[in-house]
Amino acid sequence: MGRGNTETSKDFRLNALSTSGARKAALAFIFVTVLIDVIAFGVIIPVLPHLVQEMVGGDLSVAAYWTGVFAFAFSVVQFFCTPIQGALSDRFGRRPVILLSCLGLGADFVFMALAPTLAWLFVGRLLSAATSASFSTANAYIADVVPADQRAKSFGMIGAAFGLGFIVGPLIGGVLGDVDHRLPFWFAAGLALLNFLYGLFVLPESLPRERRSPRFDWKHARPMGGVKMLLEYPRIWGLVAVVFVANFAHYVYPSTFVLFADAAFGWKEKQAGYVLAAVGVLSVIVNVALVGRLVKALGERRALLLGLACGTVGFVMYGLAGAGWMFLLGLPVSALWAIAAPATMALITRQVPADVQGRIQGSLGSLVSLAGIVAPGLFAGAFGFFIGPHAPVRLPGVAFLIAALLLAVAALVAWRFTDAAHLPASAQGDAEAVAD
Repeated sequence: MGRGNTETSKDFRLNALSTSGARKAALAFIFVTVLIDVIAFGVIIPVLPHLVQEMVGGDLSVAAYWTGVFAFAFSVVQFFCTPIQGALSDRFGRRPVILLSCLGLGADFVFMALAPTLAWLFVGRLLSAATSASFSTANAYIADVVPADQRAKSFGMIGAAFGLGFIVGPLIGGVLGDVDHRLPFWFAAGLALLNFLYGLFVLPESLPRERRSPRFDWKHARPMGGVKMLLEYPRIWGLVAVVFVANFAHYVYPSTFVLFADAAFGWKEKQAGYVLAAVGVLSVIVNVALVGRLVKALGERRALLLGLACGTVGFVMYGLAGAGWMFLLGLPVSALWAIAAPATMALITRQVPADVQGRIQGSLGSLVSLAGIVAPGLFAGAFGFFIGPHAPVRLPGVAFLIAALLLAVAALVAWRFTDAAHLPASAQGDAEAVAD
C-alpha cells in the first residue's frame, strides 16, 4: 500500500499543482491560514474574560465561572464540527472548506464585536468554534500535496504557525484591549476576512474530483462515527492514542499555568505573559529549525520518541521546580516536545488513502476536542486540591507531574506501535534509508 500510494500521490501532485511554485504558494497560504487563525484567537485571549466581566456587572467570580463555561462549550462544539469539516473536504475538496471557514470566522468575529449581551457573546463563541475547525482540513491539504518523506517538516511549519500566533496574538490583543475591549475582535475579523480574500485568488485545490469521496459520509461525520472510523485502520491505533494523550497533557498550560505561576513563584500577569511568549518563541525555533533536520537524521519513529521523552522530562522539571529560575531551565527541554507532533502526523498520513485524509484528520480533531472537554477539570482540580488546606503536601506543580506521567505513557505506546511490525512499507523503507 505504501509504494502504490506514494506513486499515485506523486502523479496527483503533478496534475493538481503542476509547478513547484504553485505548490509553494499553496503551502504558504496554508501556513498563513493557520497563523492568522491562531493570531485571531490569541488576540482575544487577554480581553475575553474582561469583556465577560464587564457584561456580568464586574463580578470577578461570576466572570471566571462564565469564562470556564465558554471554554467547555467551545471544545464541545469543535468535537462535533471538526469531523463534519473533514468529511466535507473529502467530498467537495479542501479549497471550499478552508475558504468558507476563513469567511465564517471573520463574520463571526464581527458578530462578537457587536454582541450587546453575554448571551449573544456566548452564541458568537460557539459559532467561532464551528468555523475554526479548519485546522484538520489544513493537515489533509498538506497530506495531499507533500511527499510522504517531507510531511513531518511541513507539519512542523504548522506547529511553528501555532507558536508564532500565540506569541503575536496575545501581545496585540493586550495593546488593543487597553484602548477598547472590543477592538481586538475587529482586528481579528479583519485578519480572517483578508485571509479569505488572499486564498480566493491564491489557493489551488489539492484534491481532484477523481480522488474525492463519492458521497458525503454522514456516518463518519458524526463525532463518535469519526472516532469509530479510526478503528478501520488498525495500523494507526497506537499513533491515535499518542495524539489523544499528548494533546490531553498539553491542556495543562491553559488550565493551570497562570494560577500555578502565581502560587509557586509569585508571578503576576506580566511575568506569566513573558514566560508564555518565551514558550511560543522556543516552539517556533524547534518547528522551523529542528523538526525537518531531526526527522531526516533520526527518522520519524526516533524523532517521535525523542520528542515525547523531552516533554516528559520538561514537565517533571516544571512540577518539581522550587524557584522560578528552575522552572525556566525546563523551557528549552520541554520545547523539544514539539518534534513529536509532526512526526506522529507524518506517520499517520502514510497509512491511510488520499480520499479519507480529511475524515481521518477530522476524527483526530474530535479526539483533541474531547481531550479539551475533560482535561481542564482534571488539571485544575488537582492543582486546587494540592494547594488547599486538605492536601497531604503542598505541591503547586502536581498538574505538570500528571502531564509528565501521561507523556511517559504516550512514549511507551509510541515505542510499542511504531516498530517494524507496525510501520507501513514506505516508512520502513525511509527508516532503512536513514539508517544506511
